[in-house]
Amino acid sequence: MTLIQTELALYDSPLTGKVKGERSIMEFPFFHLSKGRRMQPLVFTDSRVTIEVRPSSIGVATIYDKEILLYIASLMVEKMNRGERPEQDFVFTGHDFLRVVGANRSARSYERLTKALERLQGTQIKTNIEAGGEGEDGFFSWVSEARVQYSKARTGERRLKAIKVRLCDWLYRAILKDLRILTYDHRYFTLGPIERRLYEVARSHCGNQASFVIGLDKLRRRVGCEDTLAKFASTLRKVEETDSLPEYSLAIVRHPASPTMRAMREEGLAPAAPTRGLQGVLVNFRPKGSTSTPQKSYWDIEAA
Repeated sequence: MTLIQTELALYDSPLTGKVKGERSIMEFPFFHLSKGRRMQPLVFTDSRVTIEVRPSSIGVATIYDKEILLYIASLMVEKMNRGERPEQDFVFTGHDFLRVVGANRSARSYERLTKALERLQGTQIKTNIEAGGEGEDGFFSWVSEARVQYSKARTGERRLKAIKVRLCDWLYRAILKDLRILTYDHRYFTLGPIERRLYEVARSHCGNQASFVIGLDKLRRRVGCEDTLAKFASTLRKVEETDSLPEYSLAIVRHPASPTMRAMREEGLAPAAPTRGLQGVLVNFRPKGSTSTPQKSYWDIEAA
C-alpha cells in the first residue's frame, strides 16, 4: 500500500451516497437562521418539546453550520449501510465536504469551515427530546471535539489536510439507535435559511402522507423565524408563487370555504366560525405532483 493509500484509509470521506439527516434536528429549530452573530439564546417550546440553545463565544451555531452535521450524519449512515458500526469520531477532508455542499474551495471557504466548527463545539443545547431511548437533563454541544489539521507551504500559507470531529452522544445515539433518518434533496444547499427550514419541516412531516397542514404562527415558530407574522406570511407567499422548494409545494389557505378548511371543520380541527386575521391562516405542504384530497392529510394545527 502506498503512502497516499495509507493516508486515504484513515479518512471516513469521501461521501459517495446521498445526504442524510436525523429527523429531530430536521423537524425543530435548533439553529440560527442567519450568518450574522447571535449572542442571545434560542428558545422553542410547544406542547411536547422544549429546546434551549445557548451561544458560543462567537455566537449560536447557524443553519449553514448545520451542513457539517448533515455531512457527518451521511458518512455515519453510509457506514451503517455497509454493515459497520460507526464510531463517534470522524475524519474527513475539507475538499470533500465543500464538494458535497456545493461550496467553492477558496481560502475563505476553509476559514468559514473552521469558524463553523468552533460554533458547533461552543454552542450549548438543552432539550427534552430523547435519543436512543435516553434523555439528558444537562447541556451538550453538537461536537465535543473538533480539530483542523493543516500543512504549511513554503510561502507560509496554511493548507487544510483533514478535519477530525467527535459527534455528541445525543446525536450519535439518535442516528445509531432511533434510525429516524431522511434523505435530503441536493438542492437544499442552494436555498436560503427560511426556505431550508420550510423544506425540512415539509420533509420531516409529509413522509407517506398526502399532505401536511399547519397553522401559520405554529409554522413560524417551528421554522425558528423571528419575523412578524405578517412578514413571515409575505415570505411564504413568495415561496408559494415561485414554487421554490425541492420536492414539496406549499399553499397558503385563507378562504373559509376552501376544501382544506371545510375538511378541518368536519374533523373538529377548526372553529365553525371563520377566524379573522393571520391567526386563522393555514399552510398546506404537499409532495410535488400530489393530487390527493385534504382528508388524507396530516394535521398539526394546535394553536393554529
